[in-house]
Amino acid sequence: MPRLRRFLLPAALLAPVMLGPAACSGNYSPNTYDTAAAQQANPVTRGVIIGVRQVTITPNGTVGAAAGGAAGGVAGSQAPGGIVASAFGAIAGTLVGGLSGSAADRAIDSTKAWEYIVNQTDGKLVSVTQTDQKPLAIGTHVLVIAGKQARIVRDYTVPLPPEPAKLATQVEPSPAPIIVAPLAAPAVPANPPGAPGTPSPAATGPSAP
Repeated sequence: MPRLRRFLLPAALLAPVMLGPAACSGNYSPNTYDTAAAQQANPVTRGVIIGVRQVTITPNGTVGAAAGGAAGGVAGSQAPGGIVASAFGAIAGTLVGGLSGSAADRAIDSTKAWEYIVNQTDGKLVSVTQTDQKPLAIGTHVLVIAGKQARIVRDYTVPLPPEPAKLATQVEPSPAPIIVAPLAAPAVPANPPGAPGTPSPAATGPSAP
């Protein structure tokens, strides 16, 4: 048992160093993608930033608490007084170690970030929290990229030029129809000879002496 304790104590003390920062630290930059988030088709919405405030991102502290608890448990189990005293000492050491490990996680991995409120073009509001060296200004046109690692970035899309107008197929005009005028009917005198009311040629001749 003494040899086992001498072996566990250094390993437990090294556990927070090996696991804490590497396991709990997160990258909340909009320019960094996690392996599981790469090569994913994510929906994108345009919007405008209407609010921004500074926030703090804290880890859940599970790794640091577990590692600190293990270290505290090993240290507490070495308390003198027999098996029962060693057991209570291990429990107390685990509690103290867990609290110290969780506090160490928060102290090391707390990250300053920015929370943005974006008014999307569909009229909905969305909140995205991420780290930026300088916060995006209110009124900035952005792209809201959803997915495993949601993020907002400046709208870097480029409008495409309009498509050229399609030329209409030229159709040869059809020849104009030839209109043939009907033949005019012969003129008919108003009072043809011999018609009633028309004087005869004899009546219109010179009168007899």
